[in-house]
Amino acid sequence: MPVGTQGTVKGLTVDQLRATGSQMILGNTYHLMLRPGADVVAELGGLHRFMGWNGPILTDSGGFQLYSLAQMTRVTESGVVFRSHIDGRLVELSPERAIEVQELLGSDVAMVLDHVLGLPAERAAIADACDRTVRWAERSRAAARRGDQALFGIVQGGLEADLRVRCAEQLLALGFPGYAIGGLSVGESHAEMCRMLEVTTPVLPADRPRYLMGVGRPQDLLESIARGVDLFDCVMPTRNGRNALAFTDEGTLRLRNARNERDPAPLQPGCPCLACQHSRGYLRHLFMAGEMLGPILVSIHNLTYYQRLMQGARQAIERGEFSAFLAGKIAEWKHAEAPAEGDHHSQ
Repeated sequence: MPVGTQGTVKGLTVDQLRATGSQMILGNTYHLMLRPGADVVAELGGLHRFMGWNGPILTDSGGFQLYSLAQMTRVTESGVVFRSHIDGRLVELSPERAIEVQELLGSDVAMVLDHVLGLPAERAAIADACDRTVRWAERSRAAARRGDQALFGIVQGGLEADLRVRCAEQLLALGFPGYAIGGLSVGESHAEMCRMLEVTTPVLPADRPRYLMGVGRPQDLLESIARGVDLFDCVMPTRNGRNALAFTDEGTLRLRNARNERDPAPLQPGCPCLACQHSRGYLRHLFMAGEMLGPILVSIHNLTYYQRLMQGARQAIERGEFSAFLAGKIAEWKHAEAPAEGDHHSQ
């Protein structure tokens, strides 16, 4: 899911977004609640009509933003009190309020409010946040009123395998139509992330969507699919696109590098996106000249690259050949530079 933090995937029209192969997008409860306000979005027909997107939309609960703005936040059992990053006013977000806001936004999938911790963290703090996440999930579910909005639970537990399993089992007992794995992509290693998926996904039902929040690089996505994950969101394709970094089968391409100045090749041979109708030399020129078309085109390319990768994974699964597909892609990327790091939701 491309990340449309403030009711837009930055720089792209909905037609351009659809042309990348994107079927579902993510909107951000925290940001839309502060500006323009959930009541404004509701009055203008809900988030789909507001932004002109007729496909599915998932809204996150705001839990991650409260982690990333931790210095402005106070967590209590009733919820979270924080200062708006826009005007500094005090705002409260409880599990019930998070549901109320998402029901006003009218997304297809809403998320419970969870307590996210940065890693590494003390086991006692992780256990406390884990238990609070389950209590908040119960309150979120009790507050939900819309029959046309699926509510997903979020598994927390840091890098503690037993806490992950316990949290997942407790959420399963509450019964949600889908489950997210949260609290990863917050400073842990790739190997640690994979280890947490290996203990968590087997506990989650195979007939419900399993959503890994805020991940990640192309290889992270494929490794996570191998461990049973179905759904992802990340700002990396668009944030890196705005910063002249393109994803390709050769690894990441830094367009500002002088070696691209006279390169007539497209970013990715065979890619049908708008950017790949131009040369690397032209795209580099747009960035060097400060032209706004550069970030737009490379964002389009990166989203197209991610969606084609997911399409390839689905087709390989249908053919029973996913292991070979994964191995082939990892081998292609192996000798290339590692992609730039990107964080979770805030675009």
